[in-house]
Amino acid sequence: LSTTKPGSLLKKQIPIKLTQWDTQKVGYQEVDLVSHCGGNASGQFAHTISLTEISTGWWEGEGIMNKGQRQTLEGLKEIRKRTPFNWLGIDSDNGSEFINYHLLKYTQDEDLEFSRSRPNHKNDNAYIEQKNWTHVRQVVGYARYDTQQEVDAINDLYRHELRLYKNFFIPQMKLKSK
Repeated sequence: LSTTKPGSLLKKQIPIKLTQWDTQKVGYQEVDLVSHCGGNASGQFAHTISLTEISTGWWEGEGIMNKGQRQTLEGLKEIRKRTPFNWLGIDSDNGSEFINYHLLKYTQDEDLEFSRSRPNHKNDNAYIEQKNWTHVRQVVGYARYDTQQEVDAINDLYRHELRLYKNFFIPQMKLKSK
């Protein structure tokens, strides 16, 4: 079941970036959206904006009620307020929640690099895909959340205990070579 829709013609304006990150610089993020539809993608339901900083592995999450372009941008802005580092760039998948004029304008106004992965290549966003499992699915699960009260409870967890636990008490390891 996929709840991702392809982006628009903006794809030509947003360059593709693969996983060759300069991990010496702090501030480059991979971002993804995790759906909480419980296997039923009809109607309105919650999503998690999941973001990880490439160099440090720092993770942040923000629940939103739907994956509209403006809601996604507002969620990213909320996440940015909490991160303890300056943002240099954002890399997303090709969903319309990220590939849109609102986020493109925001990244241009904020002087942020904006890149995207190749369509249908989850390994291009391997850093965030791993965190989607360990930080979102293992904690929140696969249930359907479709009320604002549920989104508020998810955000309370993300903004407080979970982010502190995952960022300060869980060790980060990186593959040095393969």
